[in-house]
Amino acid sequence: MQVSVLRSVLDTNDLIARENRREFDAYGSFVVNLMSAPGSGKTAILERTLRALHGQLRAAVIEGDVQGTLDADRLAPLGVPVVQINTDPHFGGACHLDARMIRNALPAVALDDLDVVFIENVGNLVCPAEFQVGEDRKVMVLSVTEGEDKPLKYPLMFRVSQLLLLNKMDLLEHLDFDLARFRANVARVNPTLPVIELSARTGRGIEAWVDWLRREVAAAATGRASCGAT
Repeated sequence: MQVSVLRSVLDTNDLIARENRREFDAYGSFVVNLMSAPGSGKTAILERTLRALHGQLRAAVIEGDVQGTLDADRLAPLGVPVVQINTDPHFGGACHLDARMIRNALPAVALDDLDVVFIENVGNLVCPAEFQVGEDRKVMVLSVTEGEDKPLKYPLMFRVSQLLLLNKMDLLEHLDFDLARFRANVARVNPTLPVIELSARTGRGIEAWVDWLRREVAAAATGRASCGAT
């Protein structure tokens, strides 16, 4: 019975996620689902990213947290629309965003005026990987402070992601983090997962990440145009 209930929940979520995706596509908005454990640096990376994209791509953020608006308050001064989702009414604080939560937030997001929407998911290495929200790409953030064993302990997150941002590289010399072993562990779980090493604090690697993002947005726009022409 438990398996049937879980399957029903995921099937319903996937149905709503497809509806979200159709709406995003209709407006030409590229959507990134940004996932990580708490404290990996998603918000700091977004701060750098939004500054780098200023004047190039029109962006908005859907911010997910169990409670509070601390991260949304950090991003709002950057001049982009920020919509806060708090999950605390859901079973005492859901550990992830799901498609229905995103669906309910969409009326507050002016998709017709946006090129890219960042969904900053609730900090968790397990649940966000299981729930589609209608995104174009899943991007995972991991910091070197978390250890090189995480791909083996939390493989699903690494399997479903299309890009891994390895953050806090400025701390590497102070840690016993084995970069070669980490990359080998990633390859065991997902051999095709690209890894960009960066530091949100110093800005190292941010341009490589932003370049990847620009290419993905452009490719998605070309794909939508091709579909519309057929």
